[in-house]
Amino acid sequence: MSAYGHMMEREFSAQSLSTRGGSEVGSRYTVETGLYITSFAATVLIAGLVTVGVSLMTLLITLAVMLRSCQTQSAGVVESLEIWKSTDDYNYCKTFVLHAELNLLPSASFPAMCKSFAVGYIKDGHYLKDLNITVGLAEQYFSNLKPLPDGCDVVLMDIDDLLPEDSFYPYQVLHRFKEHVCSDCIEDVKYLKHLFFRQLYLILKDGGWKLIFLSRKTERLHNTTAEYLTSAGFGGWSSLIMRTDNELQMDLPEYFSLRRSILQKEGFRIVAVVSSQMDALTGPSLGRRVFKLPNRIFNFQTEHYPESRDVLK
Repeated sequence: MSAYGHMMEREFSAQSLSTRGGSEVGSRYTVETGLYITSFAATVLIAGLVTVGVSLMTLLITLAVMLRSCQTQSAGVVESLEIWKSTDDYNYCKTFVLHAELNLLPSASFPAMCKSFAVGYIKDGHYLKDLNITVGLAEQYFSNLKPLPDGCDVVLMDIDDLLPEDSFYPYQVLHRFKEHVCSDCIEDVKYLKHLFFRQLYLILKDGGWKLIFLSRKTERLHNTTAEYLTSAGFGGWSSLIMRTDNELQMDLPEYFSLRRSILQKEGFRIVAVVSSQMDALTGPSLGRRVFKLPNRIFNFQTEHYPESRDVLK
């Protein structure tokens, strides 16, 4: 046999021996990088990868189901709201709210069928959008004006929306109001309205305007109200006007008109009146500009509830 033949025979014998030896300790897998692992280790590795893959797949499926559920609920709410808006009930409720505000109707006259309208107006963010727009219009108007040096230019601001409701309205009346809207939404909206109102207040104050606060509450609560306003960040006003005992017997539009007339007779120039209530925005002596802030629905008028006067006394 040639030398080349003997060499090939030795290499073949060596490979055969290697193969037989390997079968005694278990088969081996060769990776191109030169890493060798046993079949048991490979089985454990594959099982681990499968477990991780299954866990990730389960997580993805769960998230997809949750996302689809949220989208379905959201779409359902939007769709139902849009359908409801297209009905005559929506148009009726929208018109009724305006009618109620203009005529100072009590909340008892609010139709039960309009509950969804009241809730949707708050929960869907329309109320805050309207509030933001109105405050923006006021800011834009005063950005082009400056008070005269004589200090007689005044801005009247209705501050009852900022005061605690429970101290003004009896519990039964307040409860009737909250039946129409979700309580959590009310608290959020009241806080945001407070921020918007304070933003406007600070802009006017920094602009040098003399600010006069008006309230429907009795003047017996003057000190308590002043302390509350100061603690809420509304300090530094020029005057806080509240109702005397005789004025408690007046209709609210008459009371506000009387107070504005007195201010004008004292030499003040009313530049603007800011309120969310029509009773403060009707009658004579309204000044140059009126800014009607939006209502959550429309608030109670105490002259329609004799029991509220007993609370104030």
